[in-house]
Amino acid sequence: MNKQSWAKTNKLFFICFLAIHCHCFAQIDTTFNKITIRYADYINLVGKNNLGYAAQKFNIDIADANIESAKVFPDPELGIGWFDNGQRRMNMGYGYSAQVGWLLELGGKRKARIDLAKSEKELIQLLLLDYFRNLRADATISFLTALQNKFLLDVLLNSYQTMYRLAQSDSIRFRSGAITQLDARQSRLEAQTMLNDVFQAEAEWKASLANLSLLLGQKQKDSLFIALGSFDGFERNFNLSDLITTAQNNRADLLAALQGKTVAQNLLKLAKANRVIDLGIATGIGYTSYVRNVIAPTPSFTPVTAGIAIPLKFSNNRSGELKAAYYNNLQAEIQYQQAEVQIQAEVTQAYFQYQATRKQVQQFNNGLLDESRAVLDGKIYSYQRGETSLLEVLNAQRTYNDTQLAYYQILFNNAAALVELERAAGIWDINF
Repeated sequence: MNKQSWAKTNKLFFICFLAIHCHCFAQIDTTFNKITIRYADYINLVGKNNLGYAAQKFNIDIADANIESAKVFPDPELGIGWFDNGQRRMNMGYGYSAQVGWLLELGGKRKARIDLAKSEKELIQLLLLDYFRNLRADATISFLTALQNKFLLDVLLNSYQTMYRLAQSDSIRFRSGAITQLDARQSRLEAQTMLNDVFQAEAEWKASLANLSLLLGQKQKDSLFIALGSFDGFERNFNLSDLITTAQNNRADLLAALQGKTVAQNLLKLAKANRVIDLGIATGIGYTSYVRNVIAPTPSFTPVTAGIAIPLKFSNNRSGELKAAYYNNLQAEIQYQQAEVQIQAEVTQAYFQYQATRKQVQQFNNGLLDESRAVLDGKIYSYQRGETSLLEVLNAQRTYNDTQLAYYQILFNNAAALVELERAAGIWDINF
């Protein structure tokens, strides 16, 4: 290769590296508005602004309205009538009447309706608590995901910058004849490959930030919340038996299942009350005009009437409503037992998962990261002195990258496992 070709090749390498470097940081340093937020503020805003949770709260108002409806007495009925005997030639006269009727509910129907509506409200309140329990845990995991994705982006970006600097150095060393053109090209290709990984990690990070805005019920088009925090503060010591007992006492969904039994019992009481015969009470007044007929003249008179009506409840021969309420009561009992078993299984599984992730974190904390970093630094130093090959440097770089990525994945898994364990146990002390 002549001197002119060497010069053109070197110039081309410099232009490529400069373009890669500028393009990378033009992409990473985006222009969107960044609103930094810490976990405590974030979870507080989720409770206040989450749209799904806000919609669920209206169920309480609906339940209150249903209680008011259950208290209503049957409406009275007003009847007005007029008659004309139609015998004008014989002067038979005319008349009118007015009547008020009212249904008297027997068997405690009104009380049964009110008790059912009140028990349904208590059930809805417990379901709302359970909704927030899951919302809080899901929002926390979303926040942890945003943190993790930022750490992963930093790892890949730092790896790219290291390889970029190595590629720059290789370009200079190639010009001086210290390495071959193949090695210089290889380091450049590795830098470009890492740059693609950076772009992908950046997209995943921004997607997780957009999910934070979704949970916060925000509509900003040009702003994203940036999660601030670390994976410290997720170390806990638990006793499995105590956790199961706590969950069975505190879990809102189990309390809701228990309240579901009460609702089913009240529904059965209402079904029985509906089979009791009601009474219709009526009173009225009428007026009949003077009959001027010469055969049977009759003076005008005003009759007053009162009476009762007893419905013939042939429908009681069909006990479908009563049977449905009875079986619903049995179903609620089985569902409560199933909820108890389910909660015990969830707590047990979450406990063992958390214990496993704690051991994995301890494994990394025993110096695994430091060792992989020391190996990489040593390989780069040896390569720059010509004592080792580029392939060994690349292998060490990949090992270090994989170790860092695995480390942050384990930290995230450990934090998420604690969140799931406390979700399952019905406790909450997460703060980081």
